Amino acid sequence: MNPTSPWRRFVAVVGLALAGLISACGGPGSDDSKSAGPVTLDFWGWANGQEAVVKAFNASHEDVKLKYTKVTDQLTMQKQLANAVKARNAPCLLQNTAEYVTNWVSQDALADITKYVESSKDKFNAGSWATAQVQDRVYGVPTSSAPQFTIYRTDIFQKYGLKAPETWDDFIAAGKALKKDGIKITNYAGEDPSTLQLLAMQAGAHWYSIDGDSWKVDFQDRGTLKAAKVIQEIIDNDLNSKLSFADYTGVQRNYDNAGTVTRQISTWQTAGMVQNFTESFGKWALSPWPTFEGEAAKTPAGTNLTGGLTLVTKQCKYQEQAAQAALWMSTNTDAVKIMASPTTGNGVMPALADSDSYVDGTISQKLLGDNFEPAKRVVTDSLGTVTTDWTWGPNSAAMFTELQNQWAKVVSKEEKVTDLLAHMQEWTVKDLKSRGTSVKG
Repeated sequence: MNPTSPWRRFVAVVGLALAGLISACGGPGSDDSKSAGPVTLDFWGWANGQEAVVKAFNASHEDVKLKYTKVTDQLTMQKQLANAVKARNAPCLLQNTAEYVTNWVSQDALADITKYVESSKDKFNAGSWATAQVQDRVYGVPTSSAPQFTIYRTDIFQKYGLKAPETWDDFIAAGKALKKDGIKITNYAGEDPSTLQLLAMQAGAHWYSIDGDSWKVDFQDRGTLKAAKVIQEIIDNDLNSKLSFADYTGVQRNYDNAGTVTRQISTWQTAGMVQNFTESFGKWALSPWPTFEGEAAKTPAGTNLTGGLTLVTKQCKYQEQAAQAALWMSTNTDAVKIMASPTTGNGVMPALADSDSYVDGTISQKLLGDNFEPAKRVVTDSLGTVTTDWTWGPNSAAMFTELQNQWAKVVSKEEKVTDLLAHMQEWTVKDLKSRGTSVKG
C-alpha cells in the first residue's frame, strides 16, 4: 500500500491508547489460507448462546474448528485483548461492540478483511454494516442490530387523550399533560448519558470526524445542540423520573405501576420488563422514535450491547478462514436463531438485512398483547432508518466514562446540558492529545 495514502495517515494520527501497542503487534498479519489440514481458530466472547453456535459450527465444518473462550464481559474483553496483543497471542476472533472498533484499529490490532467479506455486504442492514468499518475498510462482521423505538403505556395515553408522540415536540407536550397528575414521560438515570448520545446521533451530530491528518472533535455542533435543547426542556419542566438502574427492580416497578410511561429502547431491553412486571402486561405498544420537527424518520445507531460484531485480529494466521467463520455465525439460520432468542441467546436483533422472521423471538407478546403484530413492523421499519454516518473516536470508551461522570449534574439541575458539552469538548481534546493523537477542536 502507498505509504502516503489516507489510510496510512489515519493509522499514524489516531495514536496509541495503550503505550507501545502498535510496535508490539506488528507480525503475523499475513493470511496463510492455503495451509494443509484443519485449522483451529480461537474465539473469545461473552454473550449467551455463543457456545451453542460454536458447537454447531464445528459439527458442520471439517477444515476449520473454533475453540471458544468465555470472557466475563465487555470491559474485561478490552483488558484481556490488550494483554494478548502485547504478548503476541491474540485470538483470531473476538466479540466486541461498535464503540471499540476505531480504538483497536488505531492500535493496529485488527485485520482488514474487506476482500473476504465485502461481497456479503448486502446480507446485512446498512446500520449494522457501518459498525464494522473504519475509513471504508472492514474489520469484522456485524452480529446484532439496534432497532430503536418507543415503548409506551397505551392505557395511560388513552386516559389522557394522547397519541404516540410522532415528534419530540409531541413528546414534550405529552409529558406536560401527564405531569399534572405526577406521571413522568421518561426516566433519566443519573449514571446513564446514553440519551444524550443517541439523540445527538439522531440529530446528525458528529462528535468525532477525521480532518486531513487529524481527528476533529465537536461536541457543540448543530445536531448536538438540537438534541441538548430537547433534553434540557424535559429536565427543566420536570418531565422525567430520576431513578437509578442500580435499583433495577425499582425502575421496572415504576414502569409497571405507571409512574413512568415511555422508554426509548431496543429489543433486548424489553426482557427486563417482562421479567419484572406483574401488573401491566398487554398494556404496552411500540411506536417509532420521535423525529425532530419537519425531519424524516431517523433512528440512532445503538451503543454498548447493541452494536455487536465479531472482529478478526491482525495476529491471526488464518484471516480468511476467520472472516468466513464470522460470516457463518452471523448468517447461518440456525446460528442466528440461537443468538436472537432471549432463551438460548442474548435476545438481540440479528444484523441481517432481512430480519423479519426473527422479530417474533425478540419482542414479547405477553408484554404487548394485542399490540404485538403492529409492533413487529415498528421494529423492522426502524432497521431501515439507523444512522450510518456516526464515527467512533479512538478514545470513545474513555469519553463515555467521563460523560457518565458528569451526566448526574445535568439530571439534578446542577448544570445545563450545554455546560456538559463544553466540558466534554475540552476533556476529549485534552485526552486525545495526552495519547499522542493529532487533534483539532
